[in-house]
Amino acid sequence: MKSDYIWIDGQLIPYAEATVHMLTGTLHYGYGAFEGIRAYATERGAAIFRLREHLERFIGSARVLGLVEFPYTQDELRAAVHQTIRVNGFQGCYIRPLLYFDGAMGLNMDAATPHVSIATWEWGAYLGDEGLEKGVHMMVSSFTRHHINVTMTKAKITGNYANSVLAKTLALRAGYDEAIMLDPEGYVAECSGENLFLVRKGVVYTPPRATILEGITRDSVITLLGDLGYSVVEEPISRDQLYLADEVFACGTAAEVTPVRMIDHRPVGDGRRGPVAKALQDLFFQTVRGEGQRSAEWLDYVA
Repeated sequence: MKSDYIWIDGQLIPYAEATVHMLTGTLHYGYGAFEGIRAYATERGAAIFRLREHLERFIGSARVLGLVEFPYTQDELRAAVHQTIRVNGFQGCYIRPLLYFDGAMGLNMDAATPHVSIATWEWGAYLGDEGLEKGVHMMVSSFTRHHINVTMTKAKITGNYANSVLAKTLALRAGYDEAIMLDPEGYVAECSGENLFLVRKGVVYTPPRATILEGITRDSVITLLGDLGYSVVEEPISRDQLYLADEVFACGTAAEVTPVRMIDHRPVGDGRRGPVAKALQDLFFQTVRGEGQRSAEWLDYVA
């Protein structure tokens, strides 16, 4: 995750100097917010996928957290993202805006000072290049997703992700690639860092939005599936419906569109990437590389 510069509060700081103090409140208590964004290499140069929507969610996460006044406008953040990509010379890269706080140690956010940083680095397929084609093996985690009134599911608040770290680490230690998490009622919620879809008899299903992060890639996938002629039903999904699915695939900024070949040692369909996931992947990567019918509305080109 190396680059030449990281943007912090309006300044480009050399990578090795972009640090925070060990007594920073966000480090101890997890009150902060972040966003995950990707830029892709296209014939016109670096193009950021749905930057406006990501920045809206970033500012919205700060609002859910309780920050009274965000220190930058959306346009200022957009310019900072462009500047950070340009100065590092990246074409395709991952982009991480972060809101963090420092000041007096304690749990009172109003006594701390907010800061914003933007880091970029070159990052390949989150669940592996092989996983994009052959699919990954997931487990249903013993850790339950947060109740919707505990940590707010619509915001990417840093402290919320301790739950994901527990599930992901256990899955990897057990020999799986990723964890599927159930909600407090026992229905399928999402993965540790991805939204989830299943296909059964030609219909695509996904959990409803109430208890999950409303992923921007998830929204894009629903739109692209519609372009491919598939209807998407948002409804509660039980664990055994995953086992009986013809296809399962996950999506997210980091994971992009990744098929699932096995869940809890049970093959999904015929145990490999299915036709819906393959068609969706083809259209998704065509779009992010500037070659799709929705590329013009979804890509923000870096001058």
